Amino acid sequence: MKLTFLGHAAFQMESGHYTVLIDPFITGNGQTPFKEADFRKVDYILATHGHGDHIGDTVKIAGRTGATVVANAEISGWLAERGIKVHAMHIGGAYRFPFGRVKLTPAFHGSSIEEGGTRYDGGFPCGFLVTMGDVTVYHSGDTGLMLEMKLLEDEHVDVALLPIGGNFTMDVDDAVKAVSFIKPKKVVPMHYDTFDVIKADPAEFAARAASLAEVKILKPGESLEV
Repeated sequence: MKLTFLGHAAFQMESGHYTVLIDPFITGNGQTPFKEADFRKVDYILATHGHGDHIGDTVKIAGRTGATVVANAEISGWLAERGIKVHAMHIGGAYRFPFGRVKLTPAFHGSSIEEGGTRYDGGFPCGFLVTMGDVTVYHSGDTGLMLEMKLLEDEHVDVALLPIGGNFTMDVDDAVKAVSFIKPKKVVPMHYDTFDVIKADPAEFAARAASLAEVKILKPGESLEV
């Protein structure tokens, strides 16, 4: 699997003939070197919750490429009303797609969708366990630290994508604890430095988590072969 960091909490996963995006916040993302139009072949999009810096360009990319969006039932319903192909799921549910298996995990956060001055219900936020081939990636979504993360040790996570920016999510302290709960082989910090309020030092996180997992600090646009 090739895992590419797109900036903030957005990632691209490529394995075999399939391309999967997670939380494609591209337009308005000052970190990313990409443009929404750069994503020409996308098979699936996974949306952790409805906030603009996560659902991002989902409608534009899915509408243009025909990608299927995997999200909770509330976001799926909102997207379906806009002509987007969806697969609705909910927390604890798992499904085997052509590209691999997806399981929704809980996340402690909020979720709403704003469009044209109107706010829509975004349902319960989530994270994703994605297995493509023999590689399992955990994208936590926006979340605080929670004891449920201890259950992920049994999932044998190859790569954990964890927020470290604080304020809206876990900070460095809690992200290190999350690594000790999950016990992944590798961990990639995310959701930091995009805005002033979530400034964090990934090198500090790497130093403190180094005894727990291999830490990979990716710059936007950089990839990791797993």
